[in-house]
Amino acid sequence: MEKEEIVTAIESFLSSKKKPVSFGELAKHIQVDKKILRKVLRELIKQDKIITTKGRFSLNRESIKKVVGVVEANPAGFGFLIPKDGSKDIYIPFFEMQKVFDKDEVEGYVVLYKGKEELRIERVLKRARKELVCSISNFKKCIANPVDENHFHDIELSKNQCKNIKPEQLVLVKITKYPTKTQKAKGKIIEIIGNPSERFLSLELLKRKYNLKNQYPKEAIKELNSFLEKFDFQKEISRRKDLIDQPCFTIDPVRAKDFDDAVYLEKEGDDYRLFVHIADVSLFVKFGSALDKEAYERGTTVYLPGEAIHMLPEELSSNLCSLLPNEDRFCLSVEMVFDKSAKLKHYEIYESVINSKARLTYDQALDIITGKIKPPLPSIRETLIEMENLYRKRHKIRWDLGSIDFDLPEAEIVIDETGEPSAILPYERHIAHRIIEEFMVSANEVIATFMNEKSDLGFYRVHEKPNKDKVQNLLTILSGLGYKTTMPDDFEPKFFQRIIEHFEGKEEELLVRFLTLRSMQKAKYSPIDIGHFGLASKHYTHFTSPIRRYPDIIVHRIIKSILKKKPLAFNMSYLEEAAVHLSEKERLADKIEYEAIDFLRARFMKDKIGEIFEGIITGIIQNGIFVQIKTILAEGFVSISSMKGDFIYDQENHRFIDAKSHKTYRLGDSVKVKVIKVDEQKGKLDFEIVEEII
Repeated sequence: MEKEEIVTAIESFLSSKKKPVSFGELAKHIQVDKKILRKVLRELIKQDKIITTKGRFSLNRESIKKVVGVVEANPAGFGFLIPKDGSKDIYIPFFEMQKVFDKDEVEGYVVLYKGKEELRIERVLKRARKELVCSISNFKKCIANPVDENHFHDIELSKNQCKNIKPEQLVLVKITKYPTKTQKAKGKIIEIIGNPSERFLSLELLKRKYNLKNQYPKEAIKELNSFLEKFDFQKEISRRKDLIDQPCFTIDPVRAKDFDDAVYLEKEGDDYRLFVHIADVSLFVKFGSALDKEAYERGTTVYLPGEAIHMLPEELSSNLCSLLPNEDRFCLSVEMVFDKSAKLKHYEIYESVINSKARLTYDQALDIITGKIKPPLPSIRETLIEMENLYRKRHKIRWDLGSIDFDLPEAEIVIDETGEPSAILPYERHIAHRIIEEFMVSANEVIATFMNEKSDLGFYRVHEKPNKDKVQNLLTILSGLGYKTTMPDDFEPKFFQRIIEHFEGKEEELLVRFLTLRSMQKAKYSPIDIGHFGLASKHYTHFTSPIRRYPDIIVHRIIKSILKKKPLAFNMSYLEEAAVHLSEKERLADKIEYEAIDFLRARFMKDKIGEIFEGIITGIIQNGIFVQIKTILAEGFVSISSMKGDFIYDQENHRFIDAKSHKTYRLGDSVKVKVIKVDEQKGKLDFEIVEEII
């Protein structure tokens, strides 16, 4: 045993003991020559890592650097600690995972084992879950097993609890005793959920898995009601810029229920005066209140097909803060003046009161522009046409700067009244979407610039330059698709823009857009303004969606503090912590939404086994090929074992080649696939290639 391994073994053994141990106990557990063991112990004592008390040894926990983070479990039984300080992930071995669940917050210390860092958990700071959805894996012993593959602990129940449970039924188990290294978790059944084969439960299980609740804490609702009872609406209106008569309007998806933003444009000679009005949520959500704490914890609204788990109570999200038509509403407004070439001349930011004159959907806005339908007000069509003119000029400026437009296709899942997916339809983004997106981006840039110039504290939406290894991998794949280029010394957005331009109109276009996006860093929140690479923006933030995003509320508070010349109720430390927390919440919401879509696509495909679809190869690994169906964007897996021929995996060129016929399957190829298996509970599809499309 190497010295490093002996040290690790000593530290690991002592960390598991509450009382000091004798040399004999150590020697029995760590089977090395006793002289070597004594020598290592003396060195550790000199280093102040071990304390001796009456000839017995214990770990000096004060000398060891502690690390705090969140556990991320792997279905295989190990895990990783995601440190709160943003440092690199730390491996958690199987035996340490026995006492924690996925997403528990823990404190521990790092040891070296076989040259690699591992975590030793000292204590659990916060349990992530009190309840878990389970199946009964052993009726005789009454053992429950969580259906979430990242929760792999058995949970012991009292035997009488399994008497009324039927095979395949799912139950909700409340944990009464958490696991230790030597004891399993204990719990009790508090609800029988049902049998997945009898009714569609995937979305219900998803909400329980991630503890998504529409219901708000009573304390927060009581606090809001108390605030509203005392709130003087007329007094608030009188102190704001009065834009009630302005014919502004909203443009949103057809099923939207909360309206964050309203827009209006005036033409002044060659200039464009654009108004972007954003719901003033921070007026009702006071920093540090119970309502604020709950909104911060949620971080964002989570959108599931046919349902939304709101960040704010419905009274705010769908009423008082929502910019409903013909209702006076409080806003934080950005008024921007652009010259005839759409360059920003100047801007003004202020608190306002508005009254939206129309609620348009994106399709209605398009039909008004093209003259297919009449607008609710005669002036709206002219305004929309001028908005399109401004958008096109702004888009040209943004394009010249290098802004990358990935423009990936989307599909909308239609849910019927029973909660079942009845159709999957292409979701078309057109000029009306682009107008609003451009105006929101412009407002976000103005707010970020203002914040950067006027305040020591800021909260930004940042996007770093790509990682060189990821870009090299992208270029290797593109080389296989016939695109040759050299790796630049420094990345500029234009480099990636040219890649997408090269493939426009080609069969591989959508794949290349997806692969290029995957090579990018993930955008995140930060109190440090480093710009947004993908948008080619020097200053960028999120300001325009405070009903559904908590970061926007933080930005509103900073802007108001600048306008009113009043100090903020928080400091840089708060913003640093908020940036990590809210970035995590955003990633989690995205993950939940993707999972929900996978479940619903699988449900939709359950009666289509044997049917054939056109698809495109989106991924190639040693075990097989990933294919995405073109119409409904559902992805499935083709196992190498199902492919007819003697195929060899060419990892470097991301393809399979038949050793005899030389038939090749590569990324971006179009193929026909037959659906051979649907796993509803995991949201996975298995395909078989039946014919290559020429």
